[in-house]
Amino acid sequence: MRLLLPFSSPLSATSSPVTPQFFPESPPPSQIDYSALSKILKKSVIGTLTGALSLTLVFSSPIFSVAAANDPYLSLNPPSSSIDSSLNRFDSVPEDCPNEEEEADTEMQDDDFKPQLVITNEGIVEEAWEIVNDAFLDSRNHSWTPETWQKQKDDILANPIKSRSKAHEVIKKMLASLGDQYTRFLTPDEFSRMSKYDITGIGINLREVSDGGGNVKLKVLGLVLDSPADIAGVKQGDEILSVNGVDVSGKSSFEVSSLLQGPSKTYVDLKVKHGNCGPVKSIKLQRQVNAKTPVSYRLEKFENGNISVGYIRLKEFNALARKDLVIAMKRLQDKGASYFVMDLRDNLGGLVQAGIETAKLFLDEGDTVIYTAGRDPEAQKTVLADKKPLITSPLIVMVNNRTASASEIVASALHDNCKAVLVGERTYGKGLIQSVYELRDGSGVVVTVGKYVTPNHMDINGGGIEPDFRNLPAWDEVKEHLSKCNIFQRS
Repeated sequence: MRLLLPFSSPLSATSSPVTPQFFPESPPPSQIDYSALSKILKKSVIGTLTGALSLTLVFSSPIFSVAAANDPYLSLNPPSSSIDSSLNRFDSVPEDCPNEEEEADTEMQDDDFKPQLVITNEGIVEEAWEIVNDAFLDSRNHSWTPETWQKQKDDILANPIKSRSKAHEVIKKMLASLGDQYTRFLTPDEFSRMSKYDITGIGINLREVSDGGGNVKLKVLGLVLDSPADIAGVKQGDEILSVNGVDVSGKSSFEVSSLLQGPSKTYVDLKVKHGNCGPVKSIKLQRQVNAKTPVSYRLEKFENGNISVGYIRLKEFNALARKDLVIAMKRLQDKGASYFVMDLRDNLGGLVQAGIETAKLFLDEGDTVIYTAGRDPEAQKTVLADKKPLITSPLIVMVNNRTASASEIVASALHDNCKAVLVGERTYGKGLIQSVYELRDGSGVVVTVGKYVTPNHMDINGGGIEPDFRNLPAWDEVKEHLSKCNIFQRS
């Protein structure tokens, strides 16, 4: 199973979690051709863009929203103490749907007659080798070649690997030889812990699943044990239909995870469908989030009070960063702010998708947010803004050498599209994409599979982004710089 990590934190080589599914391990009567099997068992992508080691399943820490009091979807009122069947109700199952329990029983009986796969130590090593062979992007040394990688495999498998722990050691050394600090091995325990990360506050991780007809369904990828969703009877594989009465059709897993989040002890209403045919269940869950907003803001007055500047500090990117940023900007506008400063100094990243959604707030529809590049065609994407900007006021983005990953995506998008000037120091320079793959024994590998490229086609990784000014310029200079940038873009 492949998990695309949507996080970012360049100074850490750990990923935030995604919930995995595991292959059964029962010994079969015969040996298997593992290289052929690996090609058959193609890994499925879970999640979206990931970040600059940002081993970003897409995350950082969850956030407490400053909007709690104004959000019609957040309620501090508990459900009625009387038993209300509407809060825990199954709608009828369509008559033309087969009985799913009977189908499951039939499948289990059929499985008794299917040959089961033996998981050998050599097979685990070869599986890890093939993942690198198919997807690894050598962004640093540029010395990796399929020929040398093939020779390494031949040398490794020339002798039997006598234990599982030895197989894991072989994989660690094999990955270390790539010279990529973010490509690494995960023990079964480490991989399992990754799967328990919860950004929703109710204990579920979501994935987007194609229905085969061009549409996408949002399904529960995994559950945190004893979480509100688990206790309420939500199951892995359930489809999320609505959140607080809002139909989630067409929304991404990140968008819906953001809808699910809110202050601790508030409630969220879900409608979920069990299996492919139902039943549909309406439930009310109490959130269990212990986090603070990453957004702080204030209004500053300059030139004897004639200029009002909205200052916004963004400490990290997570599922609520965008929402809290919108609230902060609107409140500052209401107080008369006509210029803005967004401070991304010491912001190491977080959720890559949160950074992308934040950048879109300032861009014109059709502007490029970021490009992604990699060996796999699926890793080669162009991310575009899809709405009008929230503000068109002059903007300064403050950066330093600890501005990294998702923060660099935001800074470069606003800079290259002439929406902001950058002030401070050269940024950290972390623009890689990692994917997490589960191996058949429950262990896993994290592999660098792509990189981010700015709208002006600059590789973020390694070099970082050079600011326009070292010190804060006058606002007249800011406006002149942005005007020249726009003229140059149009020429």
